[in-house]
Amino acid sequence: MAVTIKDIAKRAGVSYSTVSRALNGIGDTNTESRKRILRIAGELGYVPNQAAISLKKSRSYVIGLYFSTISKMTSPFVLHDVLTGVYSVTGSKYNVVVKGIDMHEPGTLNPTYFDGIIVLSQRNEDADFMREVQDKEIPMVVICRTVDVDAPNVTTDEALAMERAMDYLLENGHRRIAVIEGTPGLDSSRLRHRGWRTSMIRHGLDPEELPVMSGNYRYASGYTAAKRLLDSRPTAMLCFNDEMAFGARAAIVEAGLSVPDDVSLIGFDNWDMSGYSDMHLTTVERNMGEIARTGTKVLLRRLDEGIIDNRRIYLNNKLIIRDTVKRLEPAGERTNE
Repeated sequence: MAVTIKDIAKRAGVSYSTVSRALNGIGDTNTESRKRILRIAGELGYVPNQAAISLKKSRSYVIGLYFSTISKMTSPFVLHDVLTGVYSVTGSKYNVVVKGIDMHEPGTLNPTYFDGIIVLSQRNEDADFMREVQDKEIPMVVICRTVDVDAPNVTTDEALAMERAMDYLLENGHRRIAVIEGTPGLDSSRLRHRGWRTSMIRHGLDPEELPVMSGNYRYASGYTAAKRLLDSRPTAMLCFNDEMAFGARAAIVEAGLSVPDDVSLIGFDNWDMSGYSDMHLTTVERNMGEIARTGTKVLLRRLDEGIIDNRRIYLNNKLIIRDTVKRLEPAGERTNE
């Protein structure tokens, strides 16, 4: 098996990017460090990836945008916002090719085809794909998740954001709160789950007492979950994204109830419809377009200027307060019962 920069980095006890800079004679790698890396590369019999060298000499001007999965886990609204963010930075200089990681055949990634790759990662299973990108020495940026790879991460603190959303319901007197969570196994679902439970515990309440159902971030799953959760007679529903919140609203109205007079509602993401439909949804703004723009800028700085920046970059979330949360007096009780 061919020796890669991963093997050199492991032997030298340094990062992939340090090895890459040393081998290519760029960056701020000091002389002694570079000599040591080059010596280790020689000892291991490292042969530079000729495809990667060709890429440096003759760029393709193609950026790969890989999603964990497009068909099952990625909302079309998220896909739209991310693509808009990426295109706003790449302009006409780069072509953007959109693919699903779940459809990728391991070992088939062609480093001559992509100048760089943006990974919108939502699950731990993406790690094998990201390792392949690194082994092929293709510049990469990961958005939406904090991952343990030698590449820049651009994301937000989703746990803290959902904690603030639950805080807002509790501060408005709600105690009978139903929760519609997202697809099990995704990092976004895990982090948001942690957030609302942290809020409950901090307020001296037992999170195990709340009725919870999982959806899949799509409208229909929000509708189905809400129909069942209404049996618990909640005064509020906390939804893991706006699309499911709109599905939940449909179930609430179908049951002869209204938002927010009978059931308050909070979503997450702040997609366009949330502020401009007849239901002005209170929600958490996670600006996927800005996340994508920031990640793309970091990647292009590396491609166009040779600037390698492997920081973890956290962008702010904020609670957008609109019209779907009613204040209850006394706490948690309906005033018309």
